[in-house]
Amino acid sequence: MTIPELRLTPVSHAIGKRSPVTCRLKCADACLGPECNTSSNAHFRDIASQAISRRTALGLGVAGAIGLVFNGAVGGDAAPAFAAKPGTAGLPFSPIDPVGRYVDDFTVPDGYRWQPIIRWGDPLFSSVPAFDFEGQTAAAQAGQFGYNNDYLDIIADPSGKTGVLVTNHEYVNPEIMFAPTSDPDELRERSEIFKAAMGMAVVELKRGRVGDPWTYVVDGKRNRRVTVETTFELTGPAAGSDLVKTTADPEGRWVKGTLGNCAGGTTPWGTVLSGEENFNGYFAWAADTPEQARYSNRSTTSTETGWERYDERFDAHDPGYVNEPNRFGYIVEIDPSDPTSTPLKHTAMGRFKHEGANVTIAEDGRVVAYMGDDERNDYLYKFVSKGRYTAATSTSARKKNMRLLSEGDLFVAKFSGNSPAGEITGAGDTPNDGAFDGTGRWIALTRNGESVVPGMTTAQVLVYTRLAADLVGATKMDRPEDVEPSPLTGKVYLALTNNSNRGITVPVDETNPITGNRYGHVVELTETSGQAGETFGWSILLLCGDPAVTGYTYFAGFPKELVSPISCPDNVAFDSEGNLWISTDGQPSTIGYNDGLFRVPLEGDQRGNVQQFLSVPREAETCGPVIHDREGLVFVAVQHPGENGAVGAQTSLFPDYVAAHSGDRVAAPRPSVVQVWQG
Repeated sequence: MTIPELRLTPVSHAIGKRSPVTCRLKCADACLGPECNTSSNAHFRDIASQAISRRTALGLGVAGAIGLVFNGAVGGDAAPAFAAKPGTAGLPFSPIDPVGRYVDDFTVPDGYRWQPIIRWGDPLFSSVPAFDFEGQTAAAQAGQFGYNNDYLDIIADPSGKTGVLVTNHEYVNPEIMFAPTSDPDELRERSEIFKAAMGMAVVELKRGRVGDPWTYVVDGKRNRRVTVETTFELTGPAAGSDLVKTTADPEGRWVKGTLGNCAGGTTPWGTVLSGEENFNGYFAWAADTPEQARYSNRSTTSTETGWERYDERFDAHDPGYVNEPNRFGYIVEIDPSDPTSTPLKHTAMGRFKHEGANVTIAEDGRVVAYMGDDERNDYLYKFVSKGRYTAATSTSARKKNMRLLSEGDLFVAKFSGNSPAGEITGAGDTPNDGAFDGTGRWIALTRNGESVVPGMTTAQVLVYTRLAADLVGATKMDRPEDVEPSPLTGKVYLALTNNSNRGITVPVDETNPITGNRYGHVVELTETSGQAGETFGWSILLLCGDPAVTGYTYFAGFPKELVSPISCPDNVAFDSEGNLWISTDGQPSTIGYNDGLFRVPLEGDQRGNVQQFLSVPREAETCGPVIHDREGLVFVAVQHPGENGAVGAQTSLFPDYVAAHSGDRVAAPRPSVVQVWQG
């Protein structure tokens, strides 16, 4: 049997926010196929029969001349100066100018320095070889830092001199990881390397004193890699149901691996949550039922990783593994303090393309988690635990807290605007009352651990959560990504990254008011009946874009001419002063600048003043972020730098610029966790 060469099919689309390479590898070309959500939200429809026609991708090559640009010089698009004001309380900096999309540099404000903490391939253990680009093996990668780091946290121990770094490894970029080959043995080994390069990592850190930059520790006692082969325990009402049983796991309780890990959150009890997002692209399956079609917009017999060739569980055409995709798409929980612990997958929190989950404690002690489903026209969710958080630090209290996400109530959001429909034109014109705002309800999908959706069992609601949300009339949103409550005010901030089909396949509304929304927006929610309650108010904080060319931009009323251009908000975080920080994913293809990290004050006369703090290299995405402003430290994960290149024609040298300038050969860019500090 001749095994075809595992290479990318050339494409050139960028319908939404992403480059063609990201679309293919990260979300399996979701924007090219029929939309997954074809519901009317008034009654259930046969999803498969409502699919719209698939668009045709243009066939153009992805690799070109290197054209590297260093040290802020612009290659291609010039970055004009702008008049952003220095920031308010918190980390002091003067906003940087936006950086053109062909610049291969990591740019920080004057007075700041940067360096990677850890890079793809760096060994976590002394028994593991140093990274060798031309000698990669699955065994080595399983003990090395993985690829495409996304969600990030830096958790300091009480001394402040030691701690752990926890990050997701979302997906791989074969084109820039390996030279072309058609050798069957090499292709098999690469498929195993991909498994080992994905998942999560826990890495111990150390430093001389509080406020210093961190160094990672080889052989740290908490060092751990979680991969596509790691065993997870399913928890909650759907665990053990017929919907999650397979030939390899007839109990339906033990799942091998985690996939598409995107954003996440850290719990008050010290564990880390990770969202399984674009899991569907790793399975060969038939989208021939409403349940399957709601999670994947096309049938396929092959995948980019090629796992279905060697591992039967990734071939969902096999009757024994038709349920294997149902075992992914959850919030997973890992204990970074115990490398021997079994990570958990929480079915009570629903199954969809989780961007992540962020937790707060309600007034009555219950745990509340906010979650976005990252696909066009999908929904915002909230989970409220049955049990109450125990603040004690004993081992027994911690074990109890680690079961809080296994039982509770799941809700989906329905938004209502307070302006007449005729005032929402799709052009971004502010309604007559001066704001895009309104009220909303959290509609229950489960109560007391039982389904409240007519015609669906509890297991069906939690495994086919999207269908349940369709039935109860949830509001279709413009790609709900990260959603996080402010630790100071309790207000909740939702990043809606974009939706080029808004106003085309689904009408505009006051919550999603822009036709063909390429630049995204940020919504501010205020819970009006308590954090665990079922009513909220909302308003749009930001309508993103470049004010110089995008007429409808809005920055909470702050003068447009004074802000940093921003597009495609992705992850959000907060500093100690309550300022919102936003990382972006998609600026190169929308406003022509590299992605970056931005601060947005939420109070006072600076409210809405978007200020750019850093810019990542060409073709990279800004992930994380983590803001330790009292120590003068900021951390980001830099994902897929130089993704449009190829071996022998790389378009980025990140992060090894010094080595490159010294004449050393840099074979490939390396996704990395970067720290920025004053100095």
